[in-house]
Amino acid sequence: MEINNISGLYSNMVSDTAEKEKTSKLSSLSESDLSTASDKELMDACKDFESYFVEQMFKEMKKTVPTSEETTGSSSTMLDYFEGDLLKEYADSATNTQSLGMAQMLFEQMKRNYDV
Repeated sequence: MEINNISGLYSNMVSDTAEKEKTSKLSSLSESDLSTASDKELMDACKDFESYFVEQMFKEMKKTVPTSEETTGSSSTMLDYFEGDLLKEYADSATNTQSLGMAQMLFEQMKRNYDV
């Protein structure tokens, strides 16, 4: 079996696993009753949502960047392995530094509107 076939299979497996993990995490948040949640649990849920949103935004932004011939072949394969993790870390970092403030606004709105 060729290296490219193995790397493609690995990339698909990693991306499928990551997507299933995110989907299950978000569905558990939507199905859970946050009316009895503490402020910390509610803020954590809001930060998780913001992080997921920012990660999806980064992925879409990445699609607009043209690839050069220098990043094809084996270097491209190595970049593909770690690209998802890197984007997730960037999104988590942006969320934890409160640079966007979306989680805080969502938290305040949920507290006000739903009397949580």
